[in-house]
Amino acid sequence: MRHAPGRNLLAGLTVAVVALPLALGFGISSGLGAQAGLVTAIVAGAIAAFFGGSNLQVSGPTGAMTVVLVPIVAQHGASGVLTVGLIAGVMLVLLAVLRAGRYVRYIPASVVEGFTVGIAAVIALQQVPAALGVPTPEGEKVLLVAWEAVREFAAHPHWTALGIAVGVAAVMLVGARWRPTVPFSLLAVAAATLLVEVTPLEAERIGDLPAGLPAPSLGFLDLSQVSALVAPAAAVAALAALESLLSATVADGMSVNQRHDPDRELFGQGLANIASPLFGGVPATAAIARTAVNVRSGASSRLAALTHALILAGIVYAAAPLVERIPLAALAGVLLATAVRMVEVGSVRAMLRATRSDAFVLVLTAVATLAVDLVVAVLVGMLVAGTLALVALARNASLDQEELARHLPPGDHTEAERALLAEHIVAYRLDGPLFFAAAHRFLLQLSEVADVQVVILRMARVSTIDATGARVLGDVVDRLRARGITVMVSGLRPGQLRPLESLGTLPRLREEGCVFATTPEAIDAALAMLHRNGMFPERHRPAQEGQPLDRVSAEGRGPR
Repeated sequence: MRHAPGRNLLAGLTVAVVALPLALGFGISSGLGAQAGLVTAIVAGAIAAFFGGSNLQVSGPTGAMTVVLVPIVAQHGASGVLTVGLIAGVMLVLLAVLRAGRYVRYIPASVVEGFTVGIAAVIALQQVPAALGVPTPEGEKVLLVAWEAVREFAAHPHWTALGIAVGVAAVMLVGARWRPTVPFSLLAVAAATLLVEVTPLEAERIGDLPAGLPAPSLGFLDLSQVSALVAPAAAVAALAALESLLSATVADGMSVNQRHDPDRELFGQGLANIASPLFGGVPATAAIARTAVNVRSGASSRLAALTHALILAGIVYAAAPLVERIPLAALAGVLLATAVRMVEVGSVRAMLRATRSDAFVLVLTAVATLAVDLVVAVLVGMLVAGTLALVALARNASLDQEELARHLPPGDHTEAERALLAEHIVAYRLDGPLFFAAAHRFLLQLSEVADVQVVILRMARVSTIDATGARVLGDVVDRLRARGITVMVSGLRPGQLRPLESLGTLPRLREEGCVFATTPEAIDAALAMLHRNGMFPERHRPAQEGQPLDRVSAEGRGPR
């Protein structure tokens, strides 16, 4: 934290100015009051900053968490929310101990980009009422709330608030391109506050702040409710983990040479959620909007997030009258600019042009974030991305017939013999994964094999086999055997043996001596079988180098 302290102190101050009205609003929305929101921003913000796994993350109450908490307050009261926060904190610590944070890296980049675009849209729409100077309409869907605010503004325009919001946002966006190191957000808010004070302009302000913080206490904990609150606590923990890790990933993408530790981040968020209820705070998580403000304000260390928490604590005790004068429209302008700057246009454009699947997942995740909520959006995005990936993987899997001549020594057979060989033996090369999404296509193709004596399956290029693939391979063997066709396999790798053993496919092939290390060995065994059946000239002699993986006859003439 000794690196560039001045810049990080300014970033922390800027974030504190932005975080204050959000903390008040989210506290009120959760049902526990403005003081609960402030406590969460201070206590959870400081602890998560110190113990978390990101140098840039800013934690506190969030809108997504508020939506989850409202029904808990209705059913279990304020003590239920505090108990849920405590249990969720313990769950997050356990997830950190189990090193579950690493699995967030499996979230596709298209989902992260779509999530970021969706969150930016939600943040911008949330600021519409304050930017237009109208009371926030009732409702949970930001699109409907923003639309109602626009209708109210059209009926009774308030140009002062709109001018302040647009002016602050414009100063931030233009100033960031001109002098990125200057805290234009702080300067713009200060100028807007001064303008409202000096000029008789009507603008809604923050209003009275609560004084002081409660002492820590466990009096809220009702053990009789714990069993009923485990499921809501699991939902809160999942939301906190998901939002925090995605926020940290987004912060890494917005910065240079910053990488978070996902397991340590879960640990820090767990401690923050354990401590916050002790002071009367609501469950907390990393806040993308505040984290984005932090990064865009030049933060490079944990000092910025810690400063933000300490400044909020100082405001509660000493500077409340000053903050009361900040117009909400100015803070709406800060968040509008932040929402615009959250979206990396070049990255989004590149993702949209990459593949149709990536473009579809990005747009779907963004729309779901806007229309539903971020947890559902991420889950839907991951489900669709995974499904599309499986479809693409299945398409890349192939079954191709091979020429037997390329596996025979040059000059070993005449053209007539090679033609006779091709009439009785056919070889197929399997490429890619033999798994549930592609296995049945292989079954269909192999079931249509023309009447031959031997089918050789080259497995060396099969990347993986699952239980479905092993079962389908067994079905292929049974169907071809019913037609009097012998199936031989070659090139099996160690990783492919377990599913084939478990499903009984490999033991049957071994009993018949039809498992070989290489394709030439399988061809030699097939030729020996044809020779015994009188279908091939006696001049063929099996290769002496290499033997089948399984039992061969004492005369060395091939499989038993």
